[in-house]
Amino acid sequence: MNVTLKVLDNTELKSIWKEAFQQQNIMRPDEYYDLCEYENQIGKRVTLLAFVHEELAGVSHLKYESSYPYFREQSIPEINDLNVFPDHRRNGIANRIIEEFENIVRKKMPRIGIGVGLYRDYGAAQRIYVRRGYIPDGNGIMYNNESVVPGDMVCADDDLNLYLIKELD
Repeated sequence: MNVTLKVLDNTELKSIWKEAFQQQNIMRPDEYYDLCEYENQIGKRVTLLAFVHEELAGVSHLKYESSYPYFREQSIPEINDLNVFPDHRRNGIANRIIEEFENIVRKKMPRIGIGVGLYRDYGAAQRIYVRRGYIPDGNGIMYNNESVVPGDMVCADDDLNLYLIKELD
């Protein structure tokens, strides 16, 4: 499958992305899209849009300053908010996006990170990351970027994550 990756660098791409997310029922406030565009312009983030035959199939970000404290303190860029739309899954698009981010980071830094949810909906992502050589960062599970300690009660939602790292050659 021929996947074309484009960096978010203009308002037209932002509009295509926003419309596609709305069609997929992925809701984000307008400020989210504006922040992503701004951070791309100033070099704090790289947003990749994956197209298959001119149709947007997925989007993800590389954040140079992670919201996850351990990654931020260790200067580990984070692959963030990786979305491949259901009609395009199982076609290597997520792998292609991740590979591109790894190539970008490899030029400047020795490691890259990613967070993954812990319930069933994230099963495919968990498997992709492990196959690509990502391992847990050793800090256990996090809820809303805060460490979950034994005895804590947390909700199994999108804010419950395990963070993984990969050493880049």
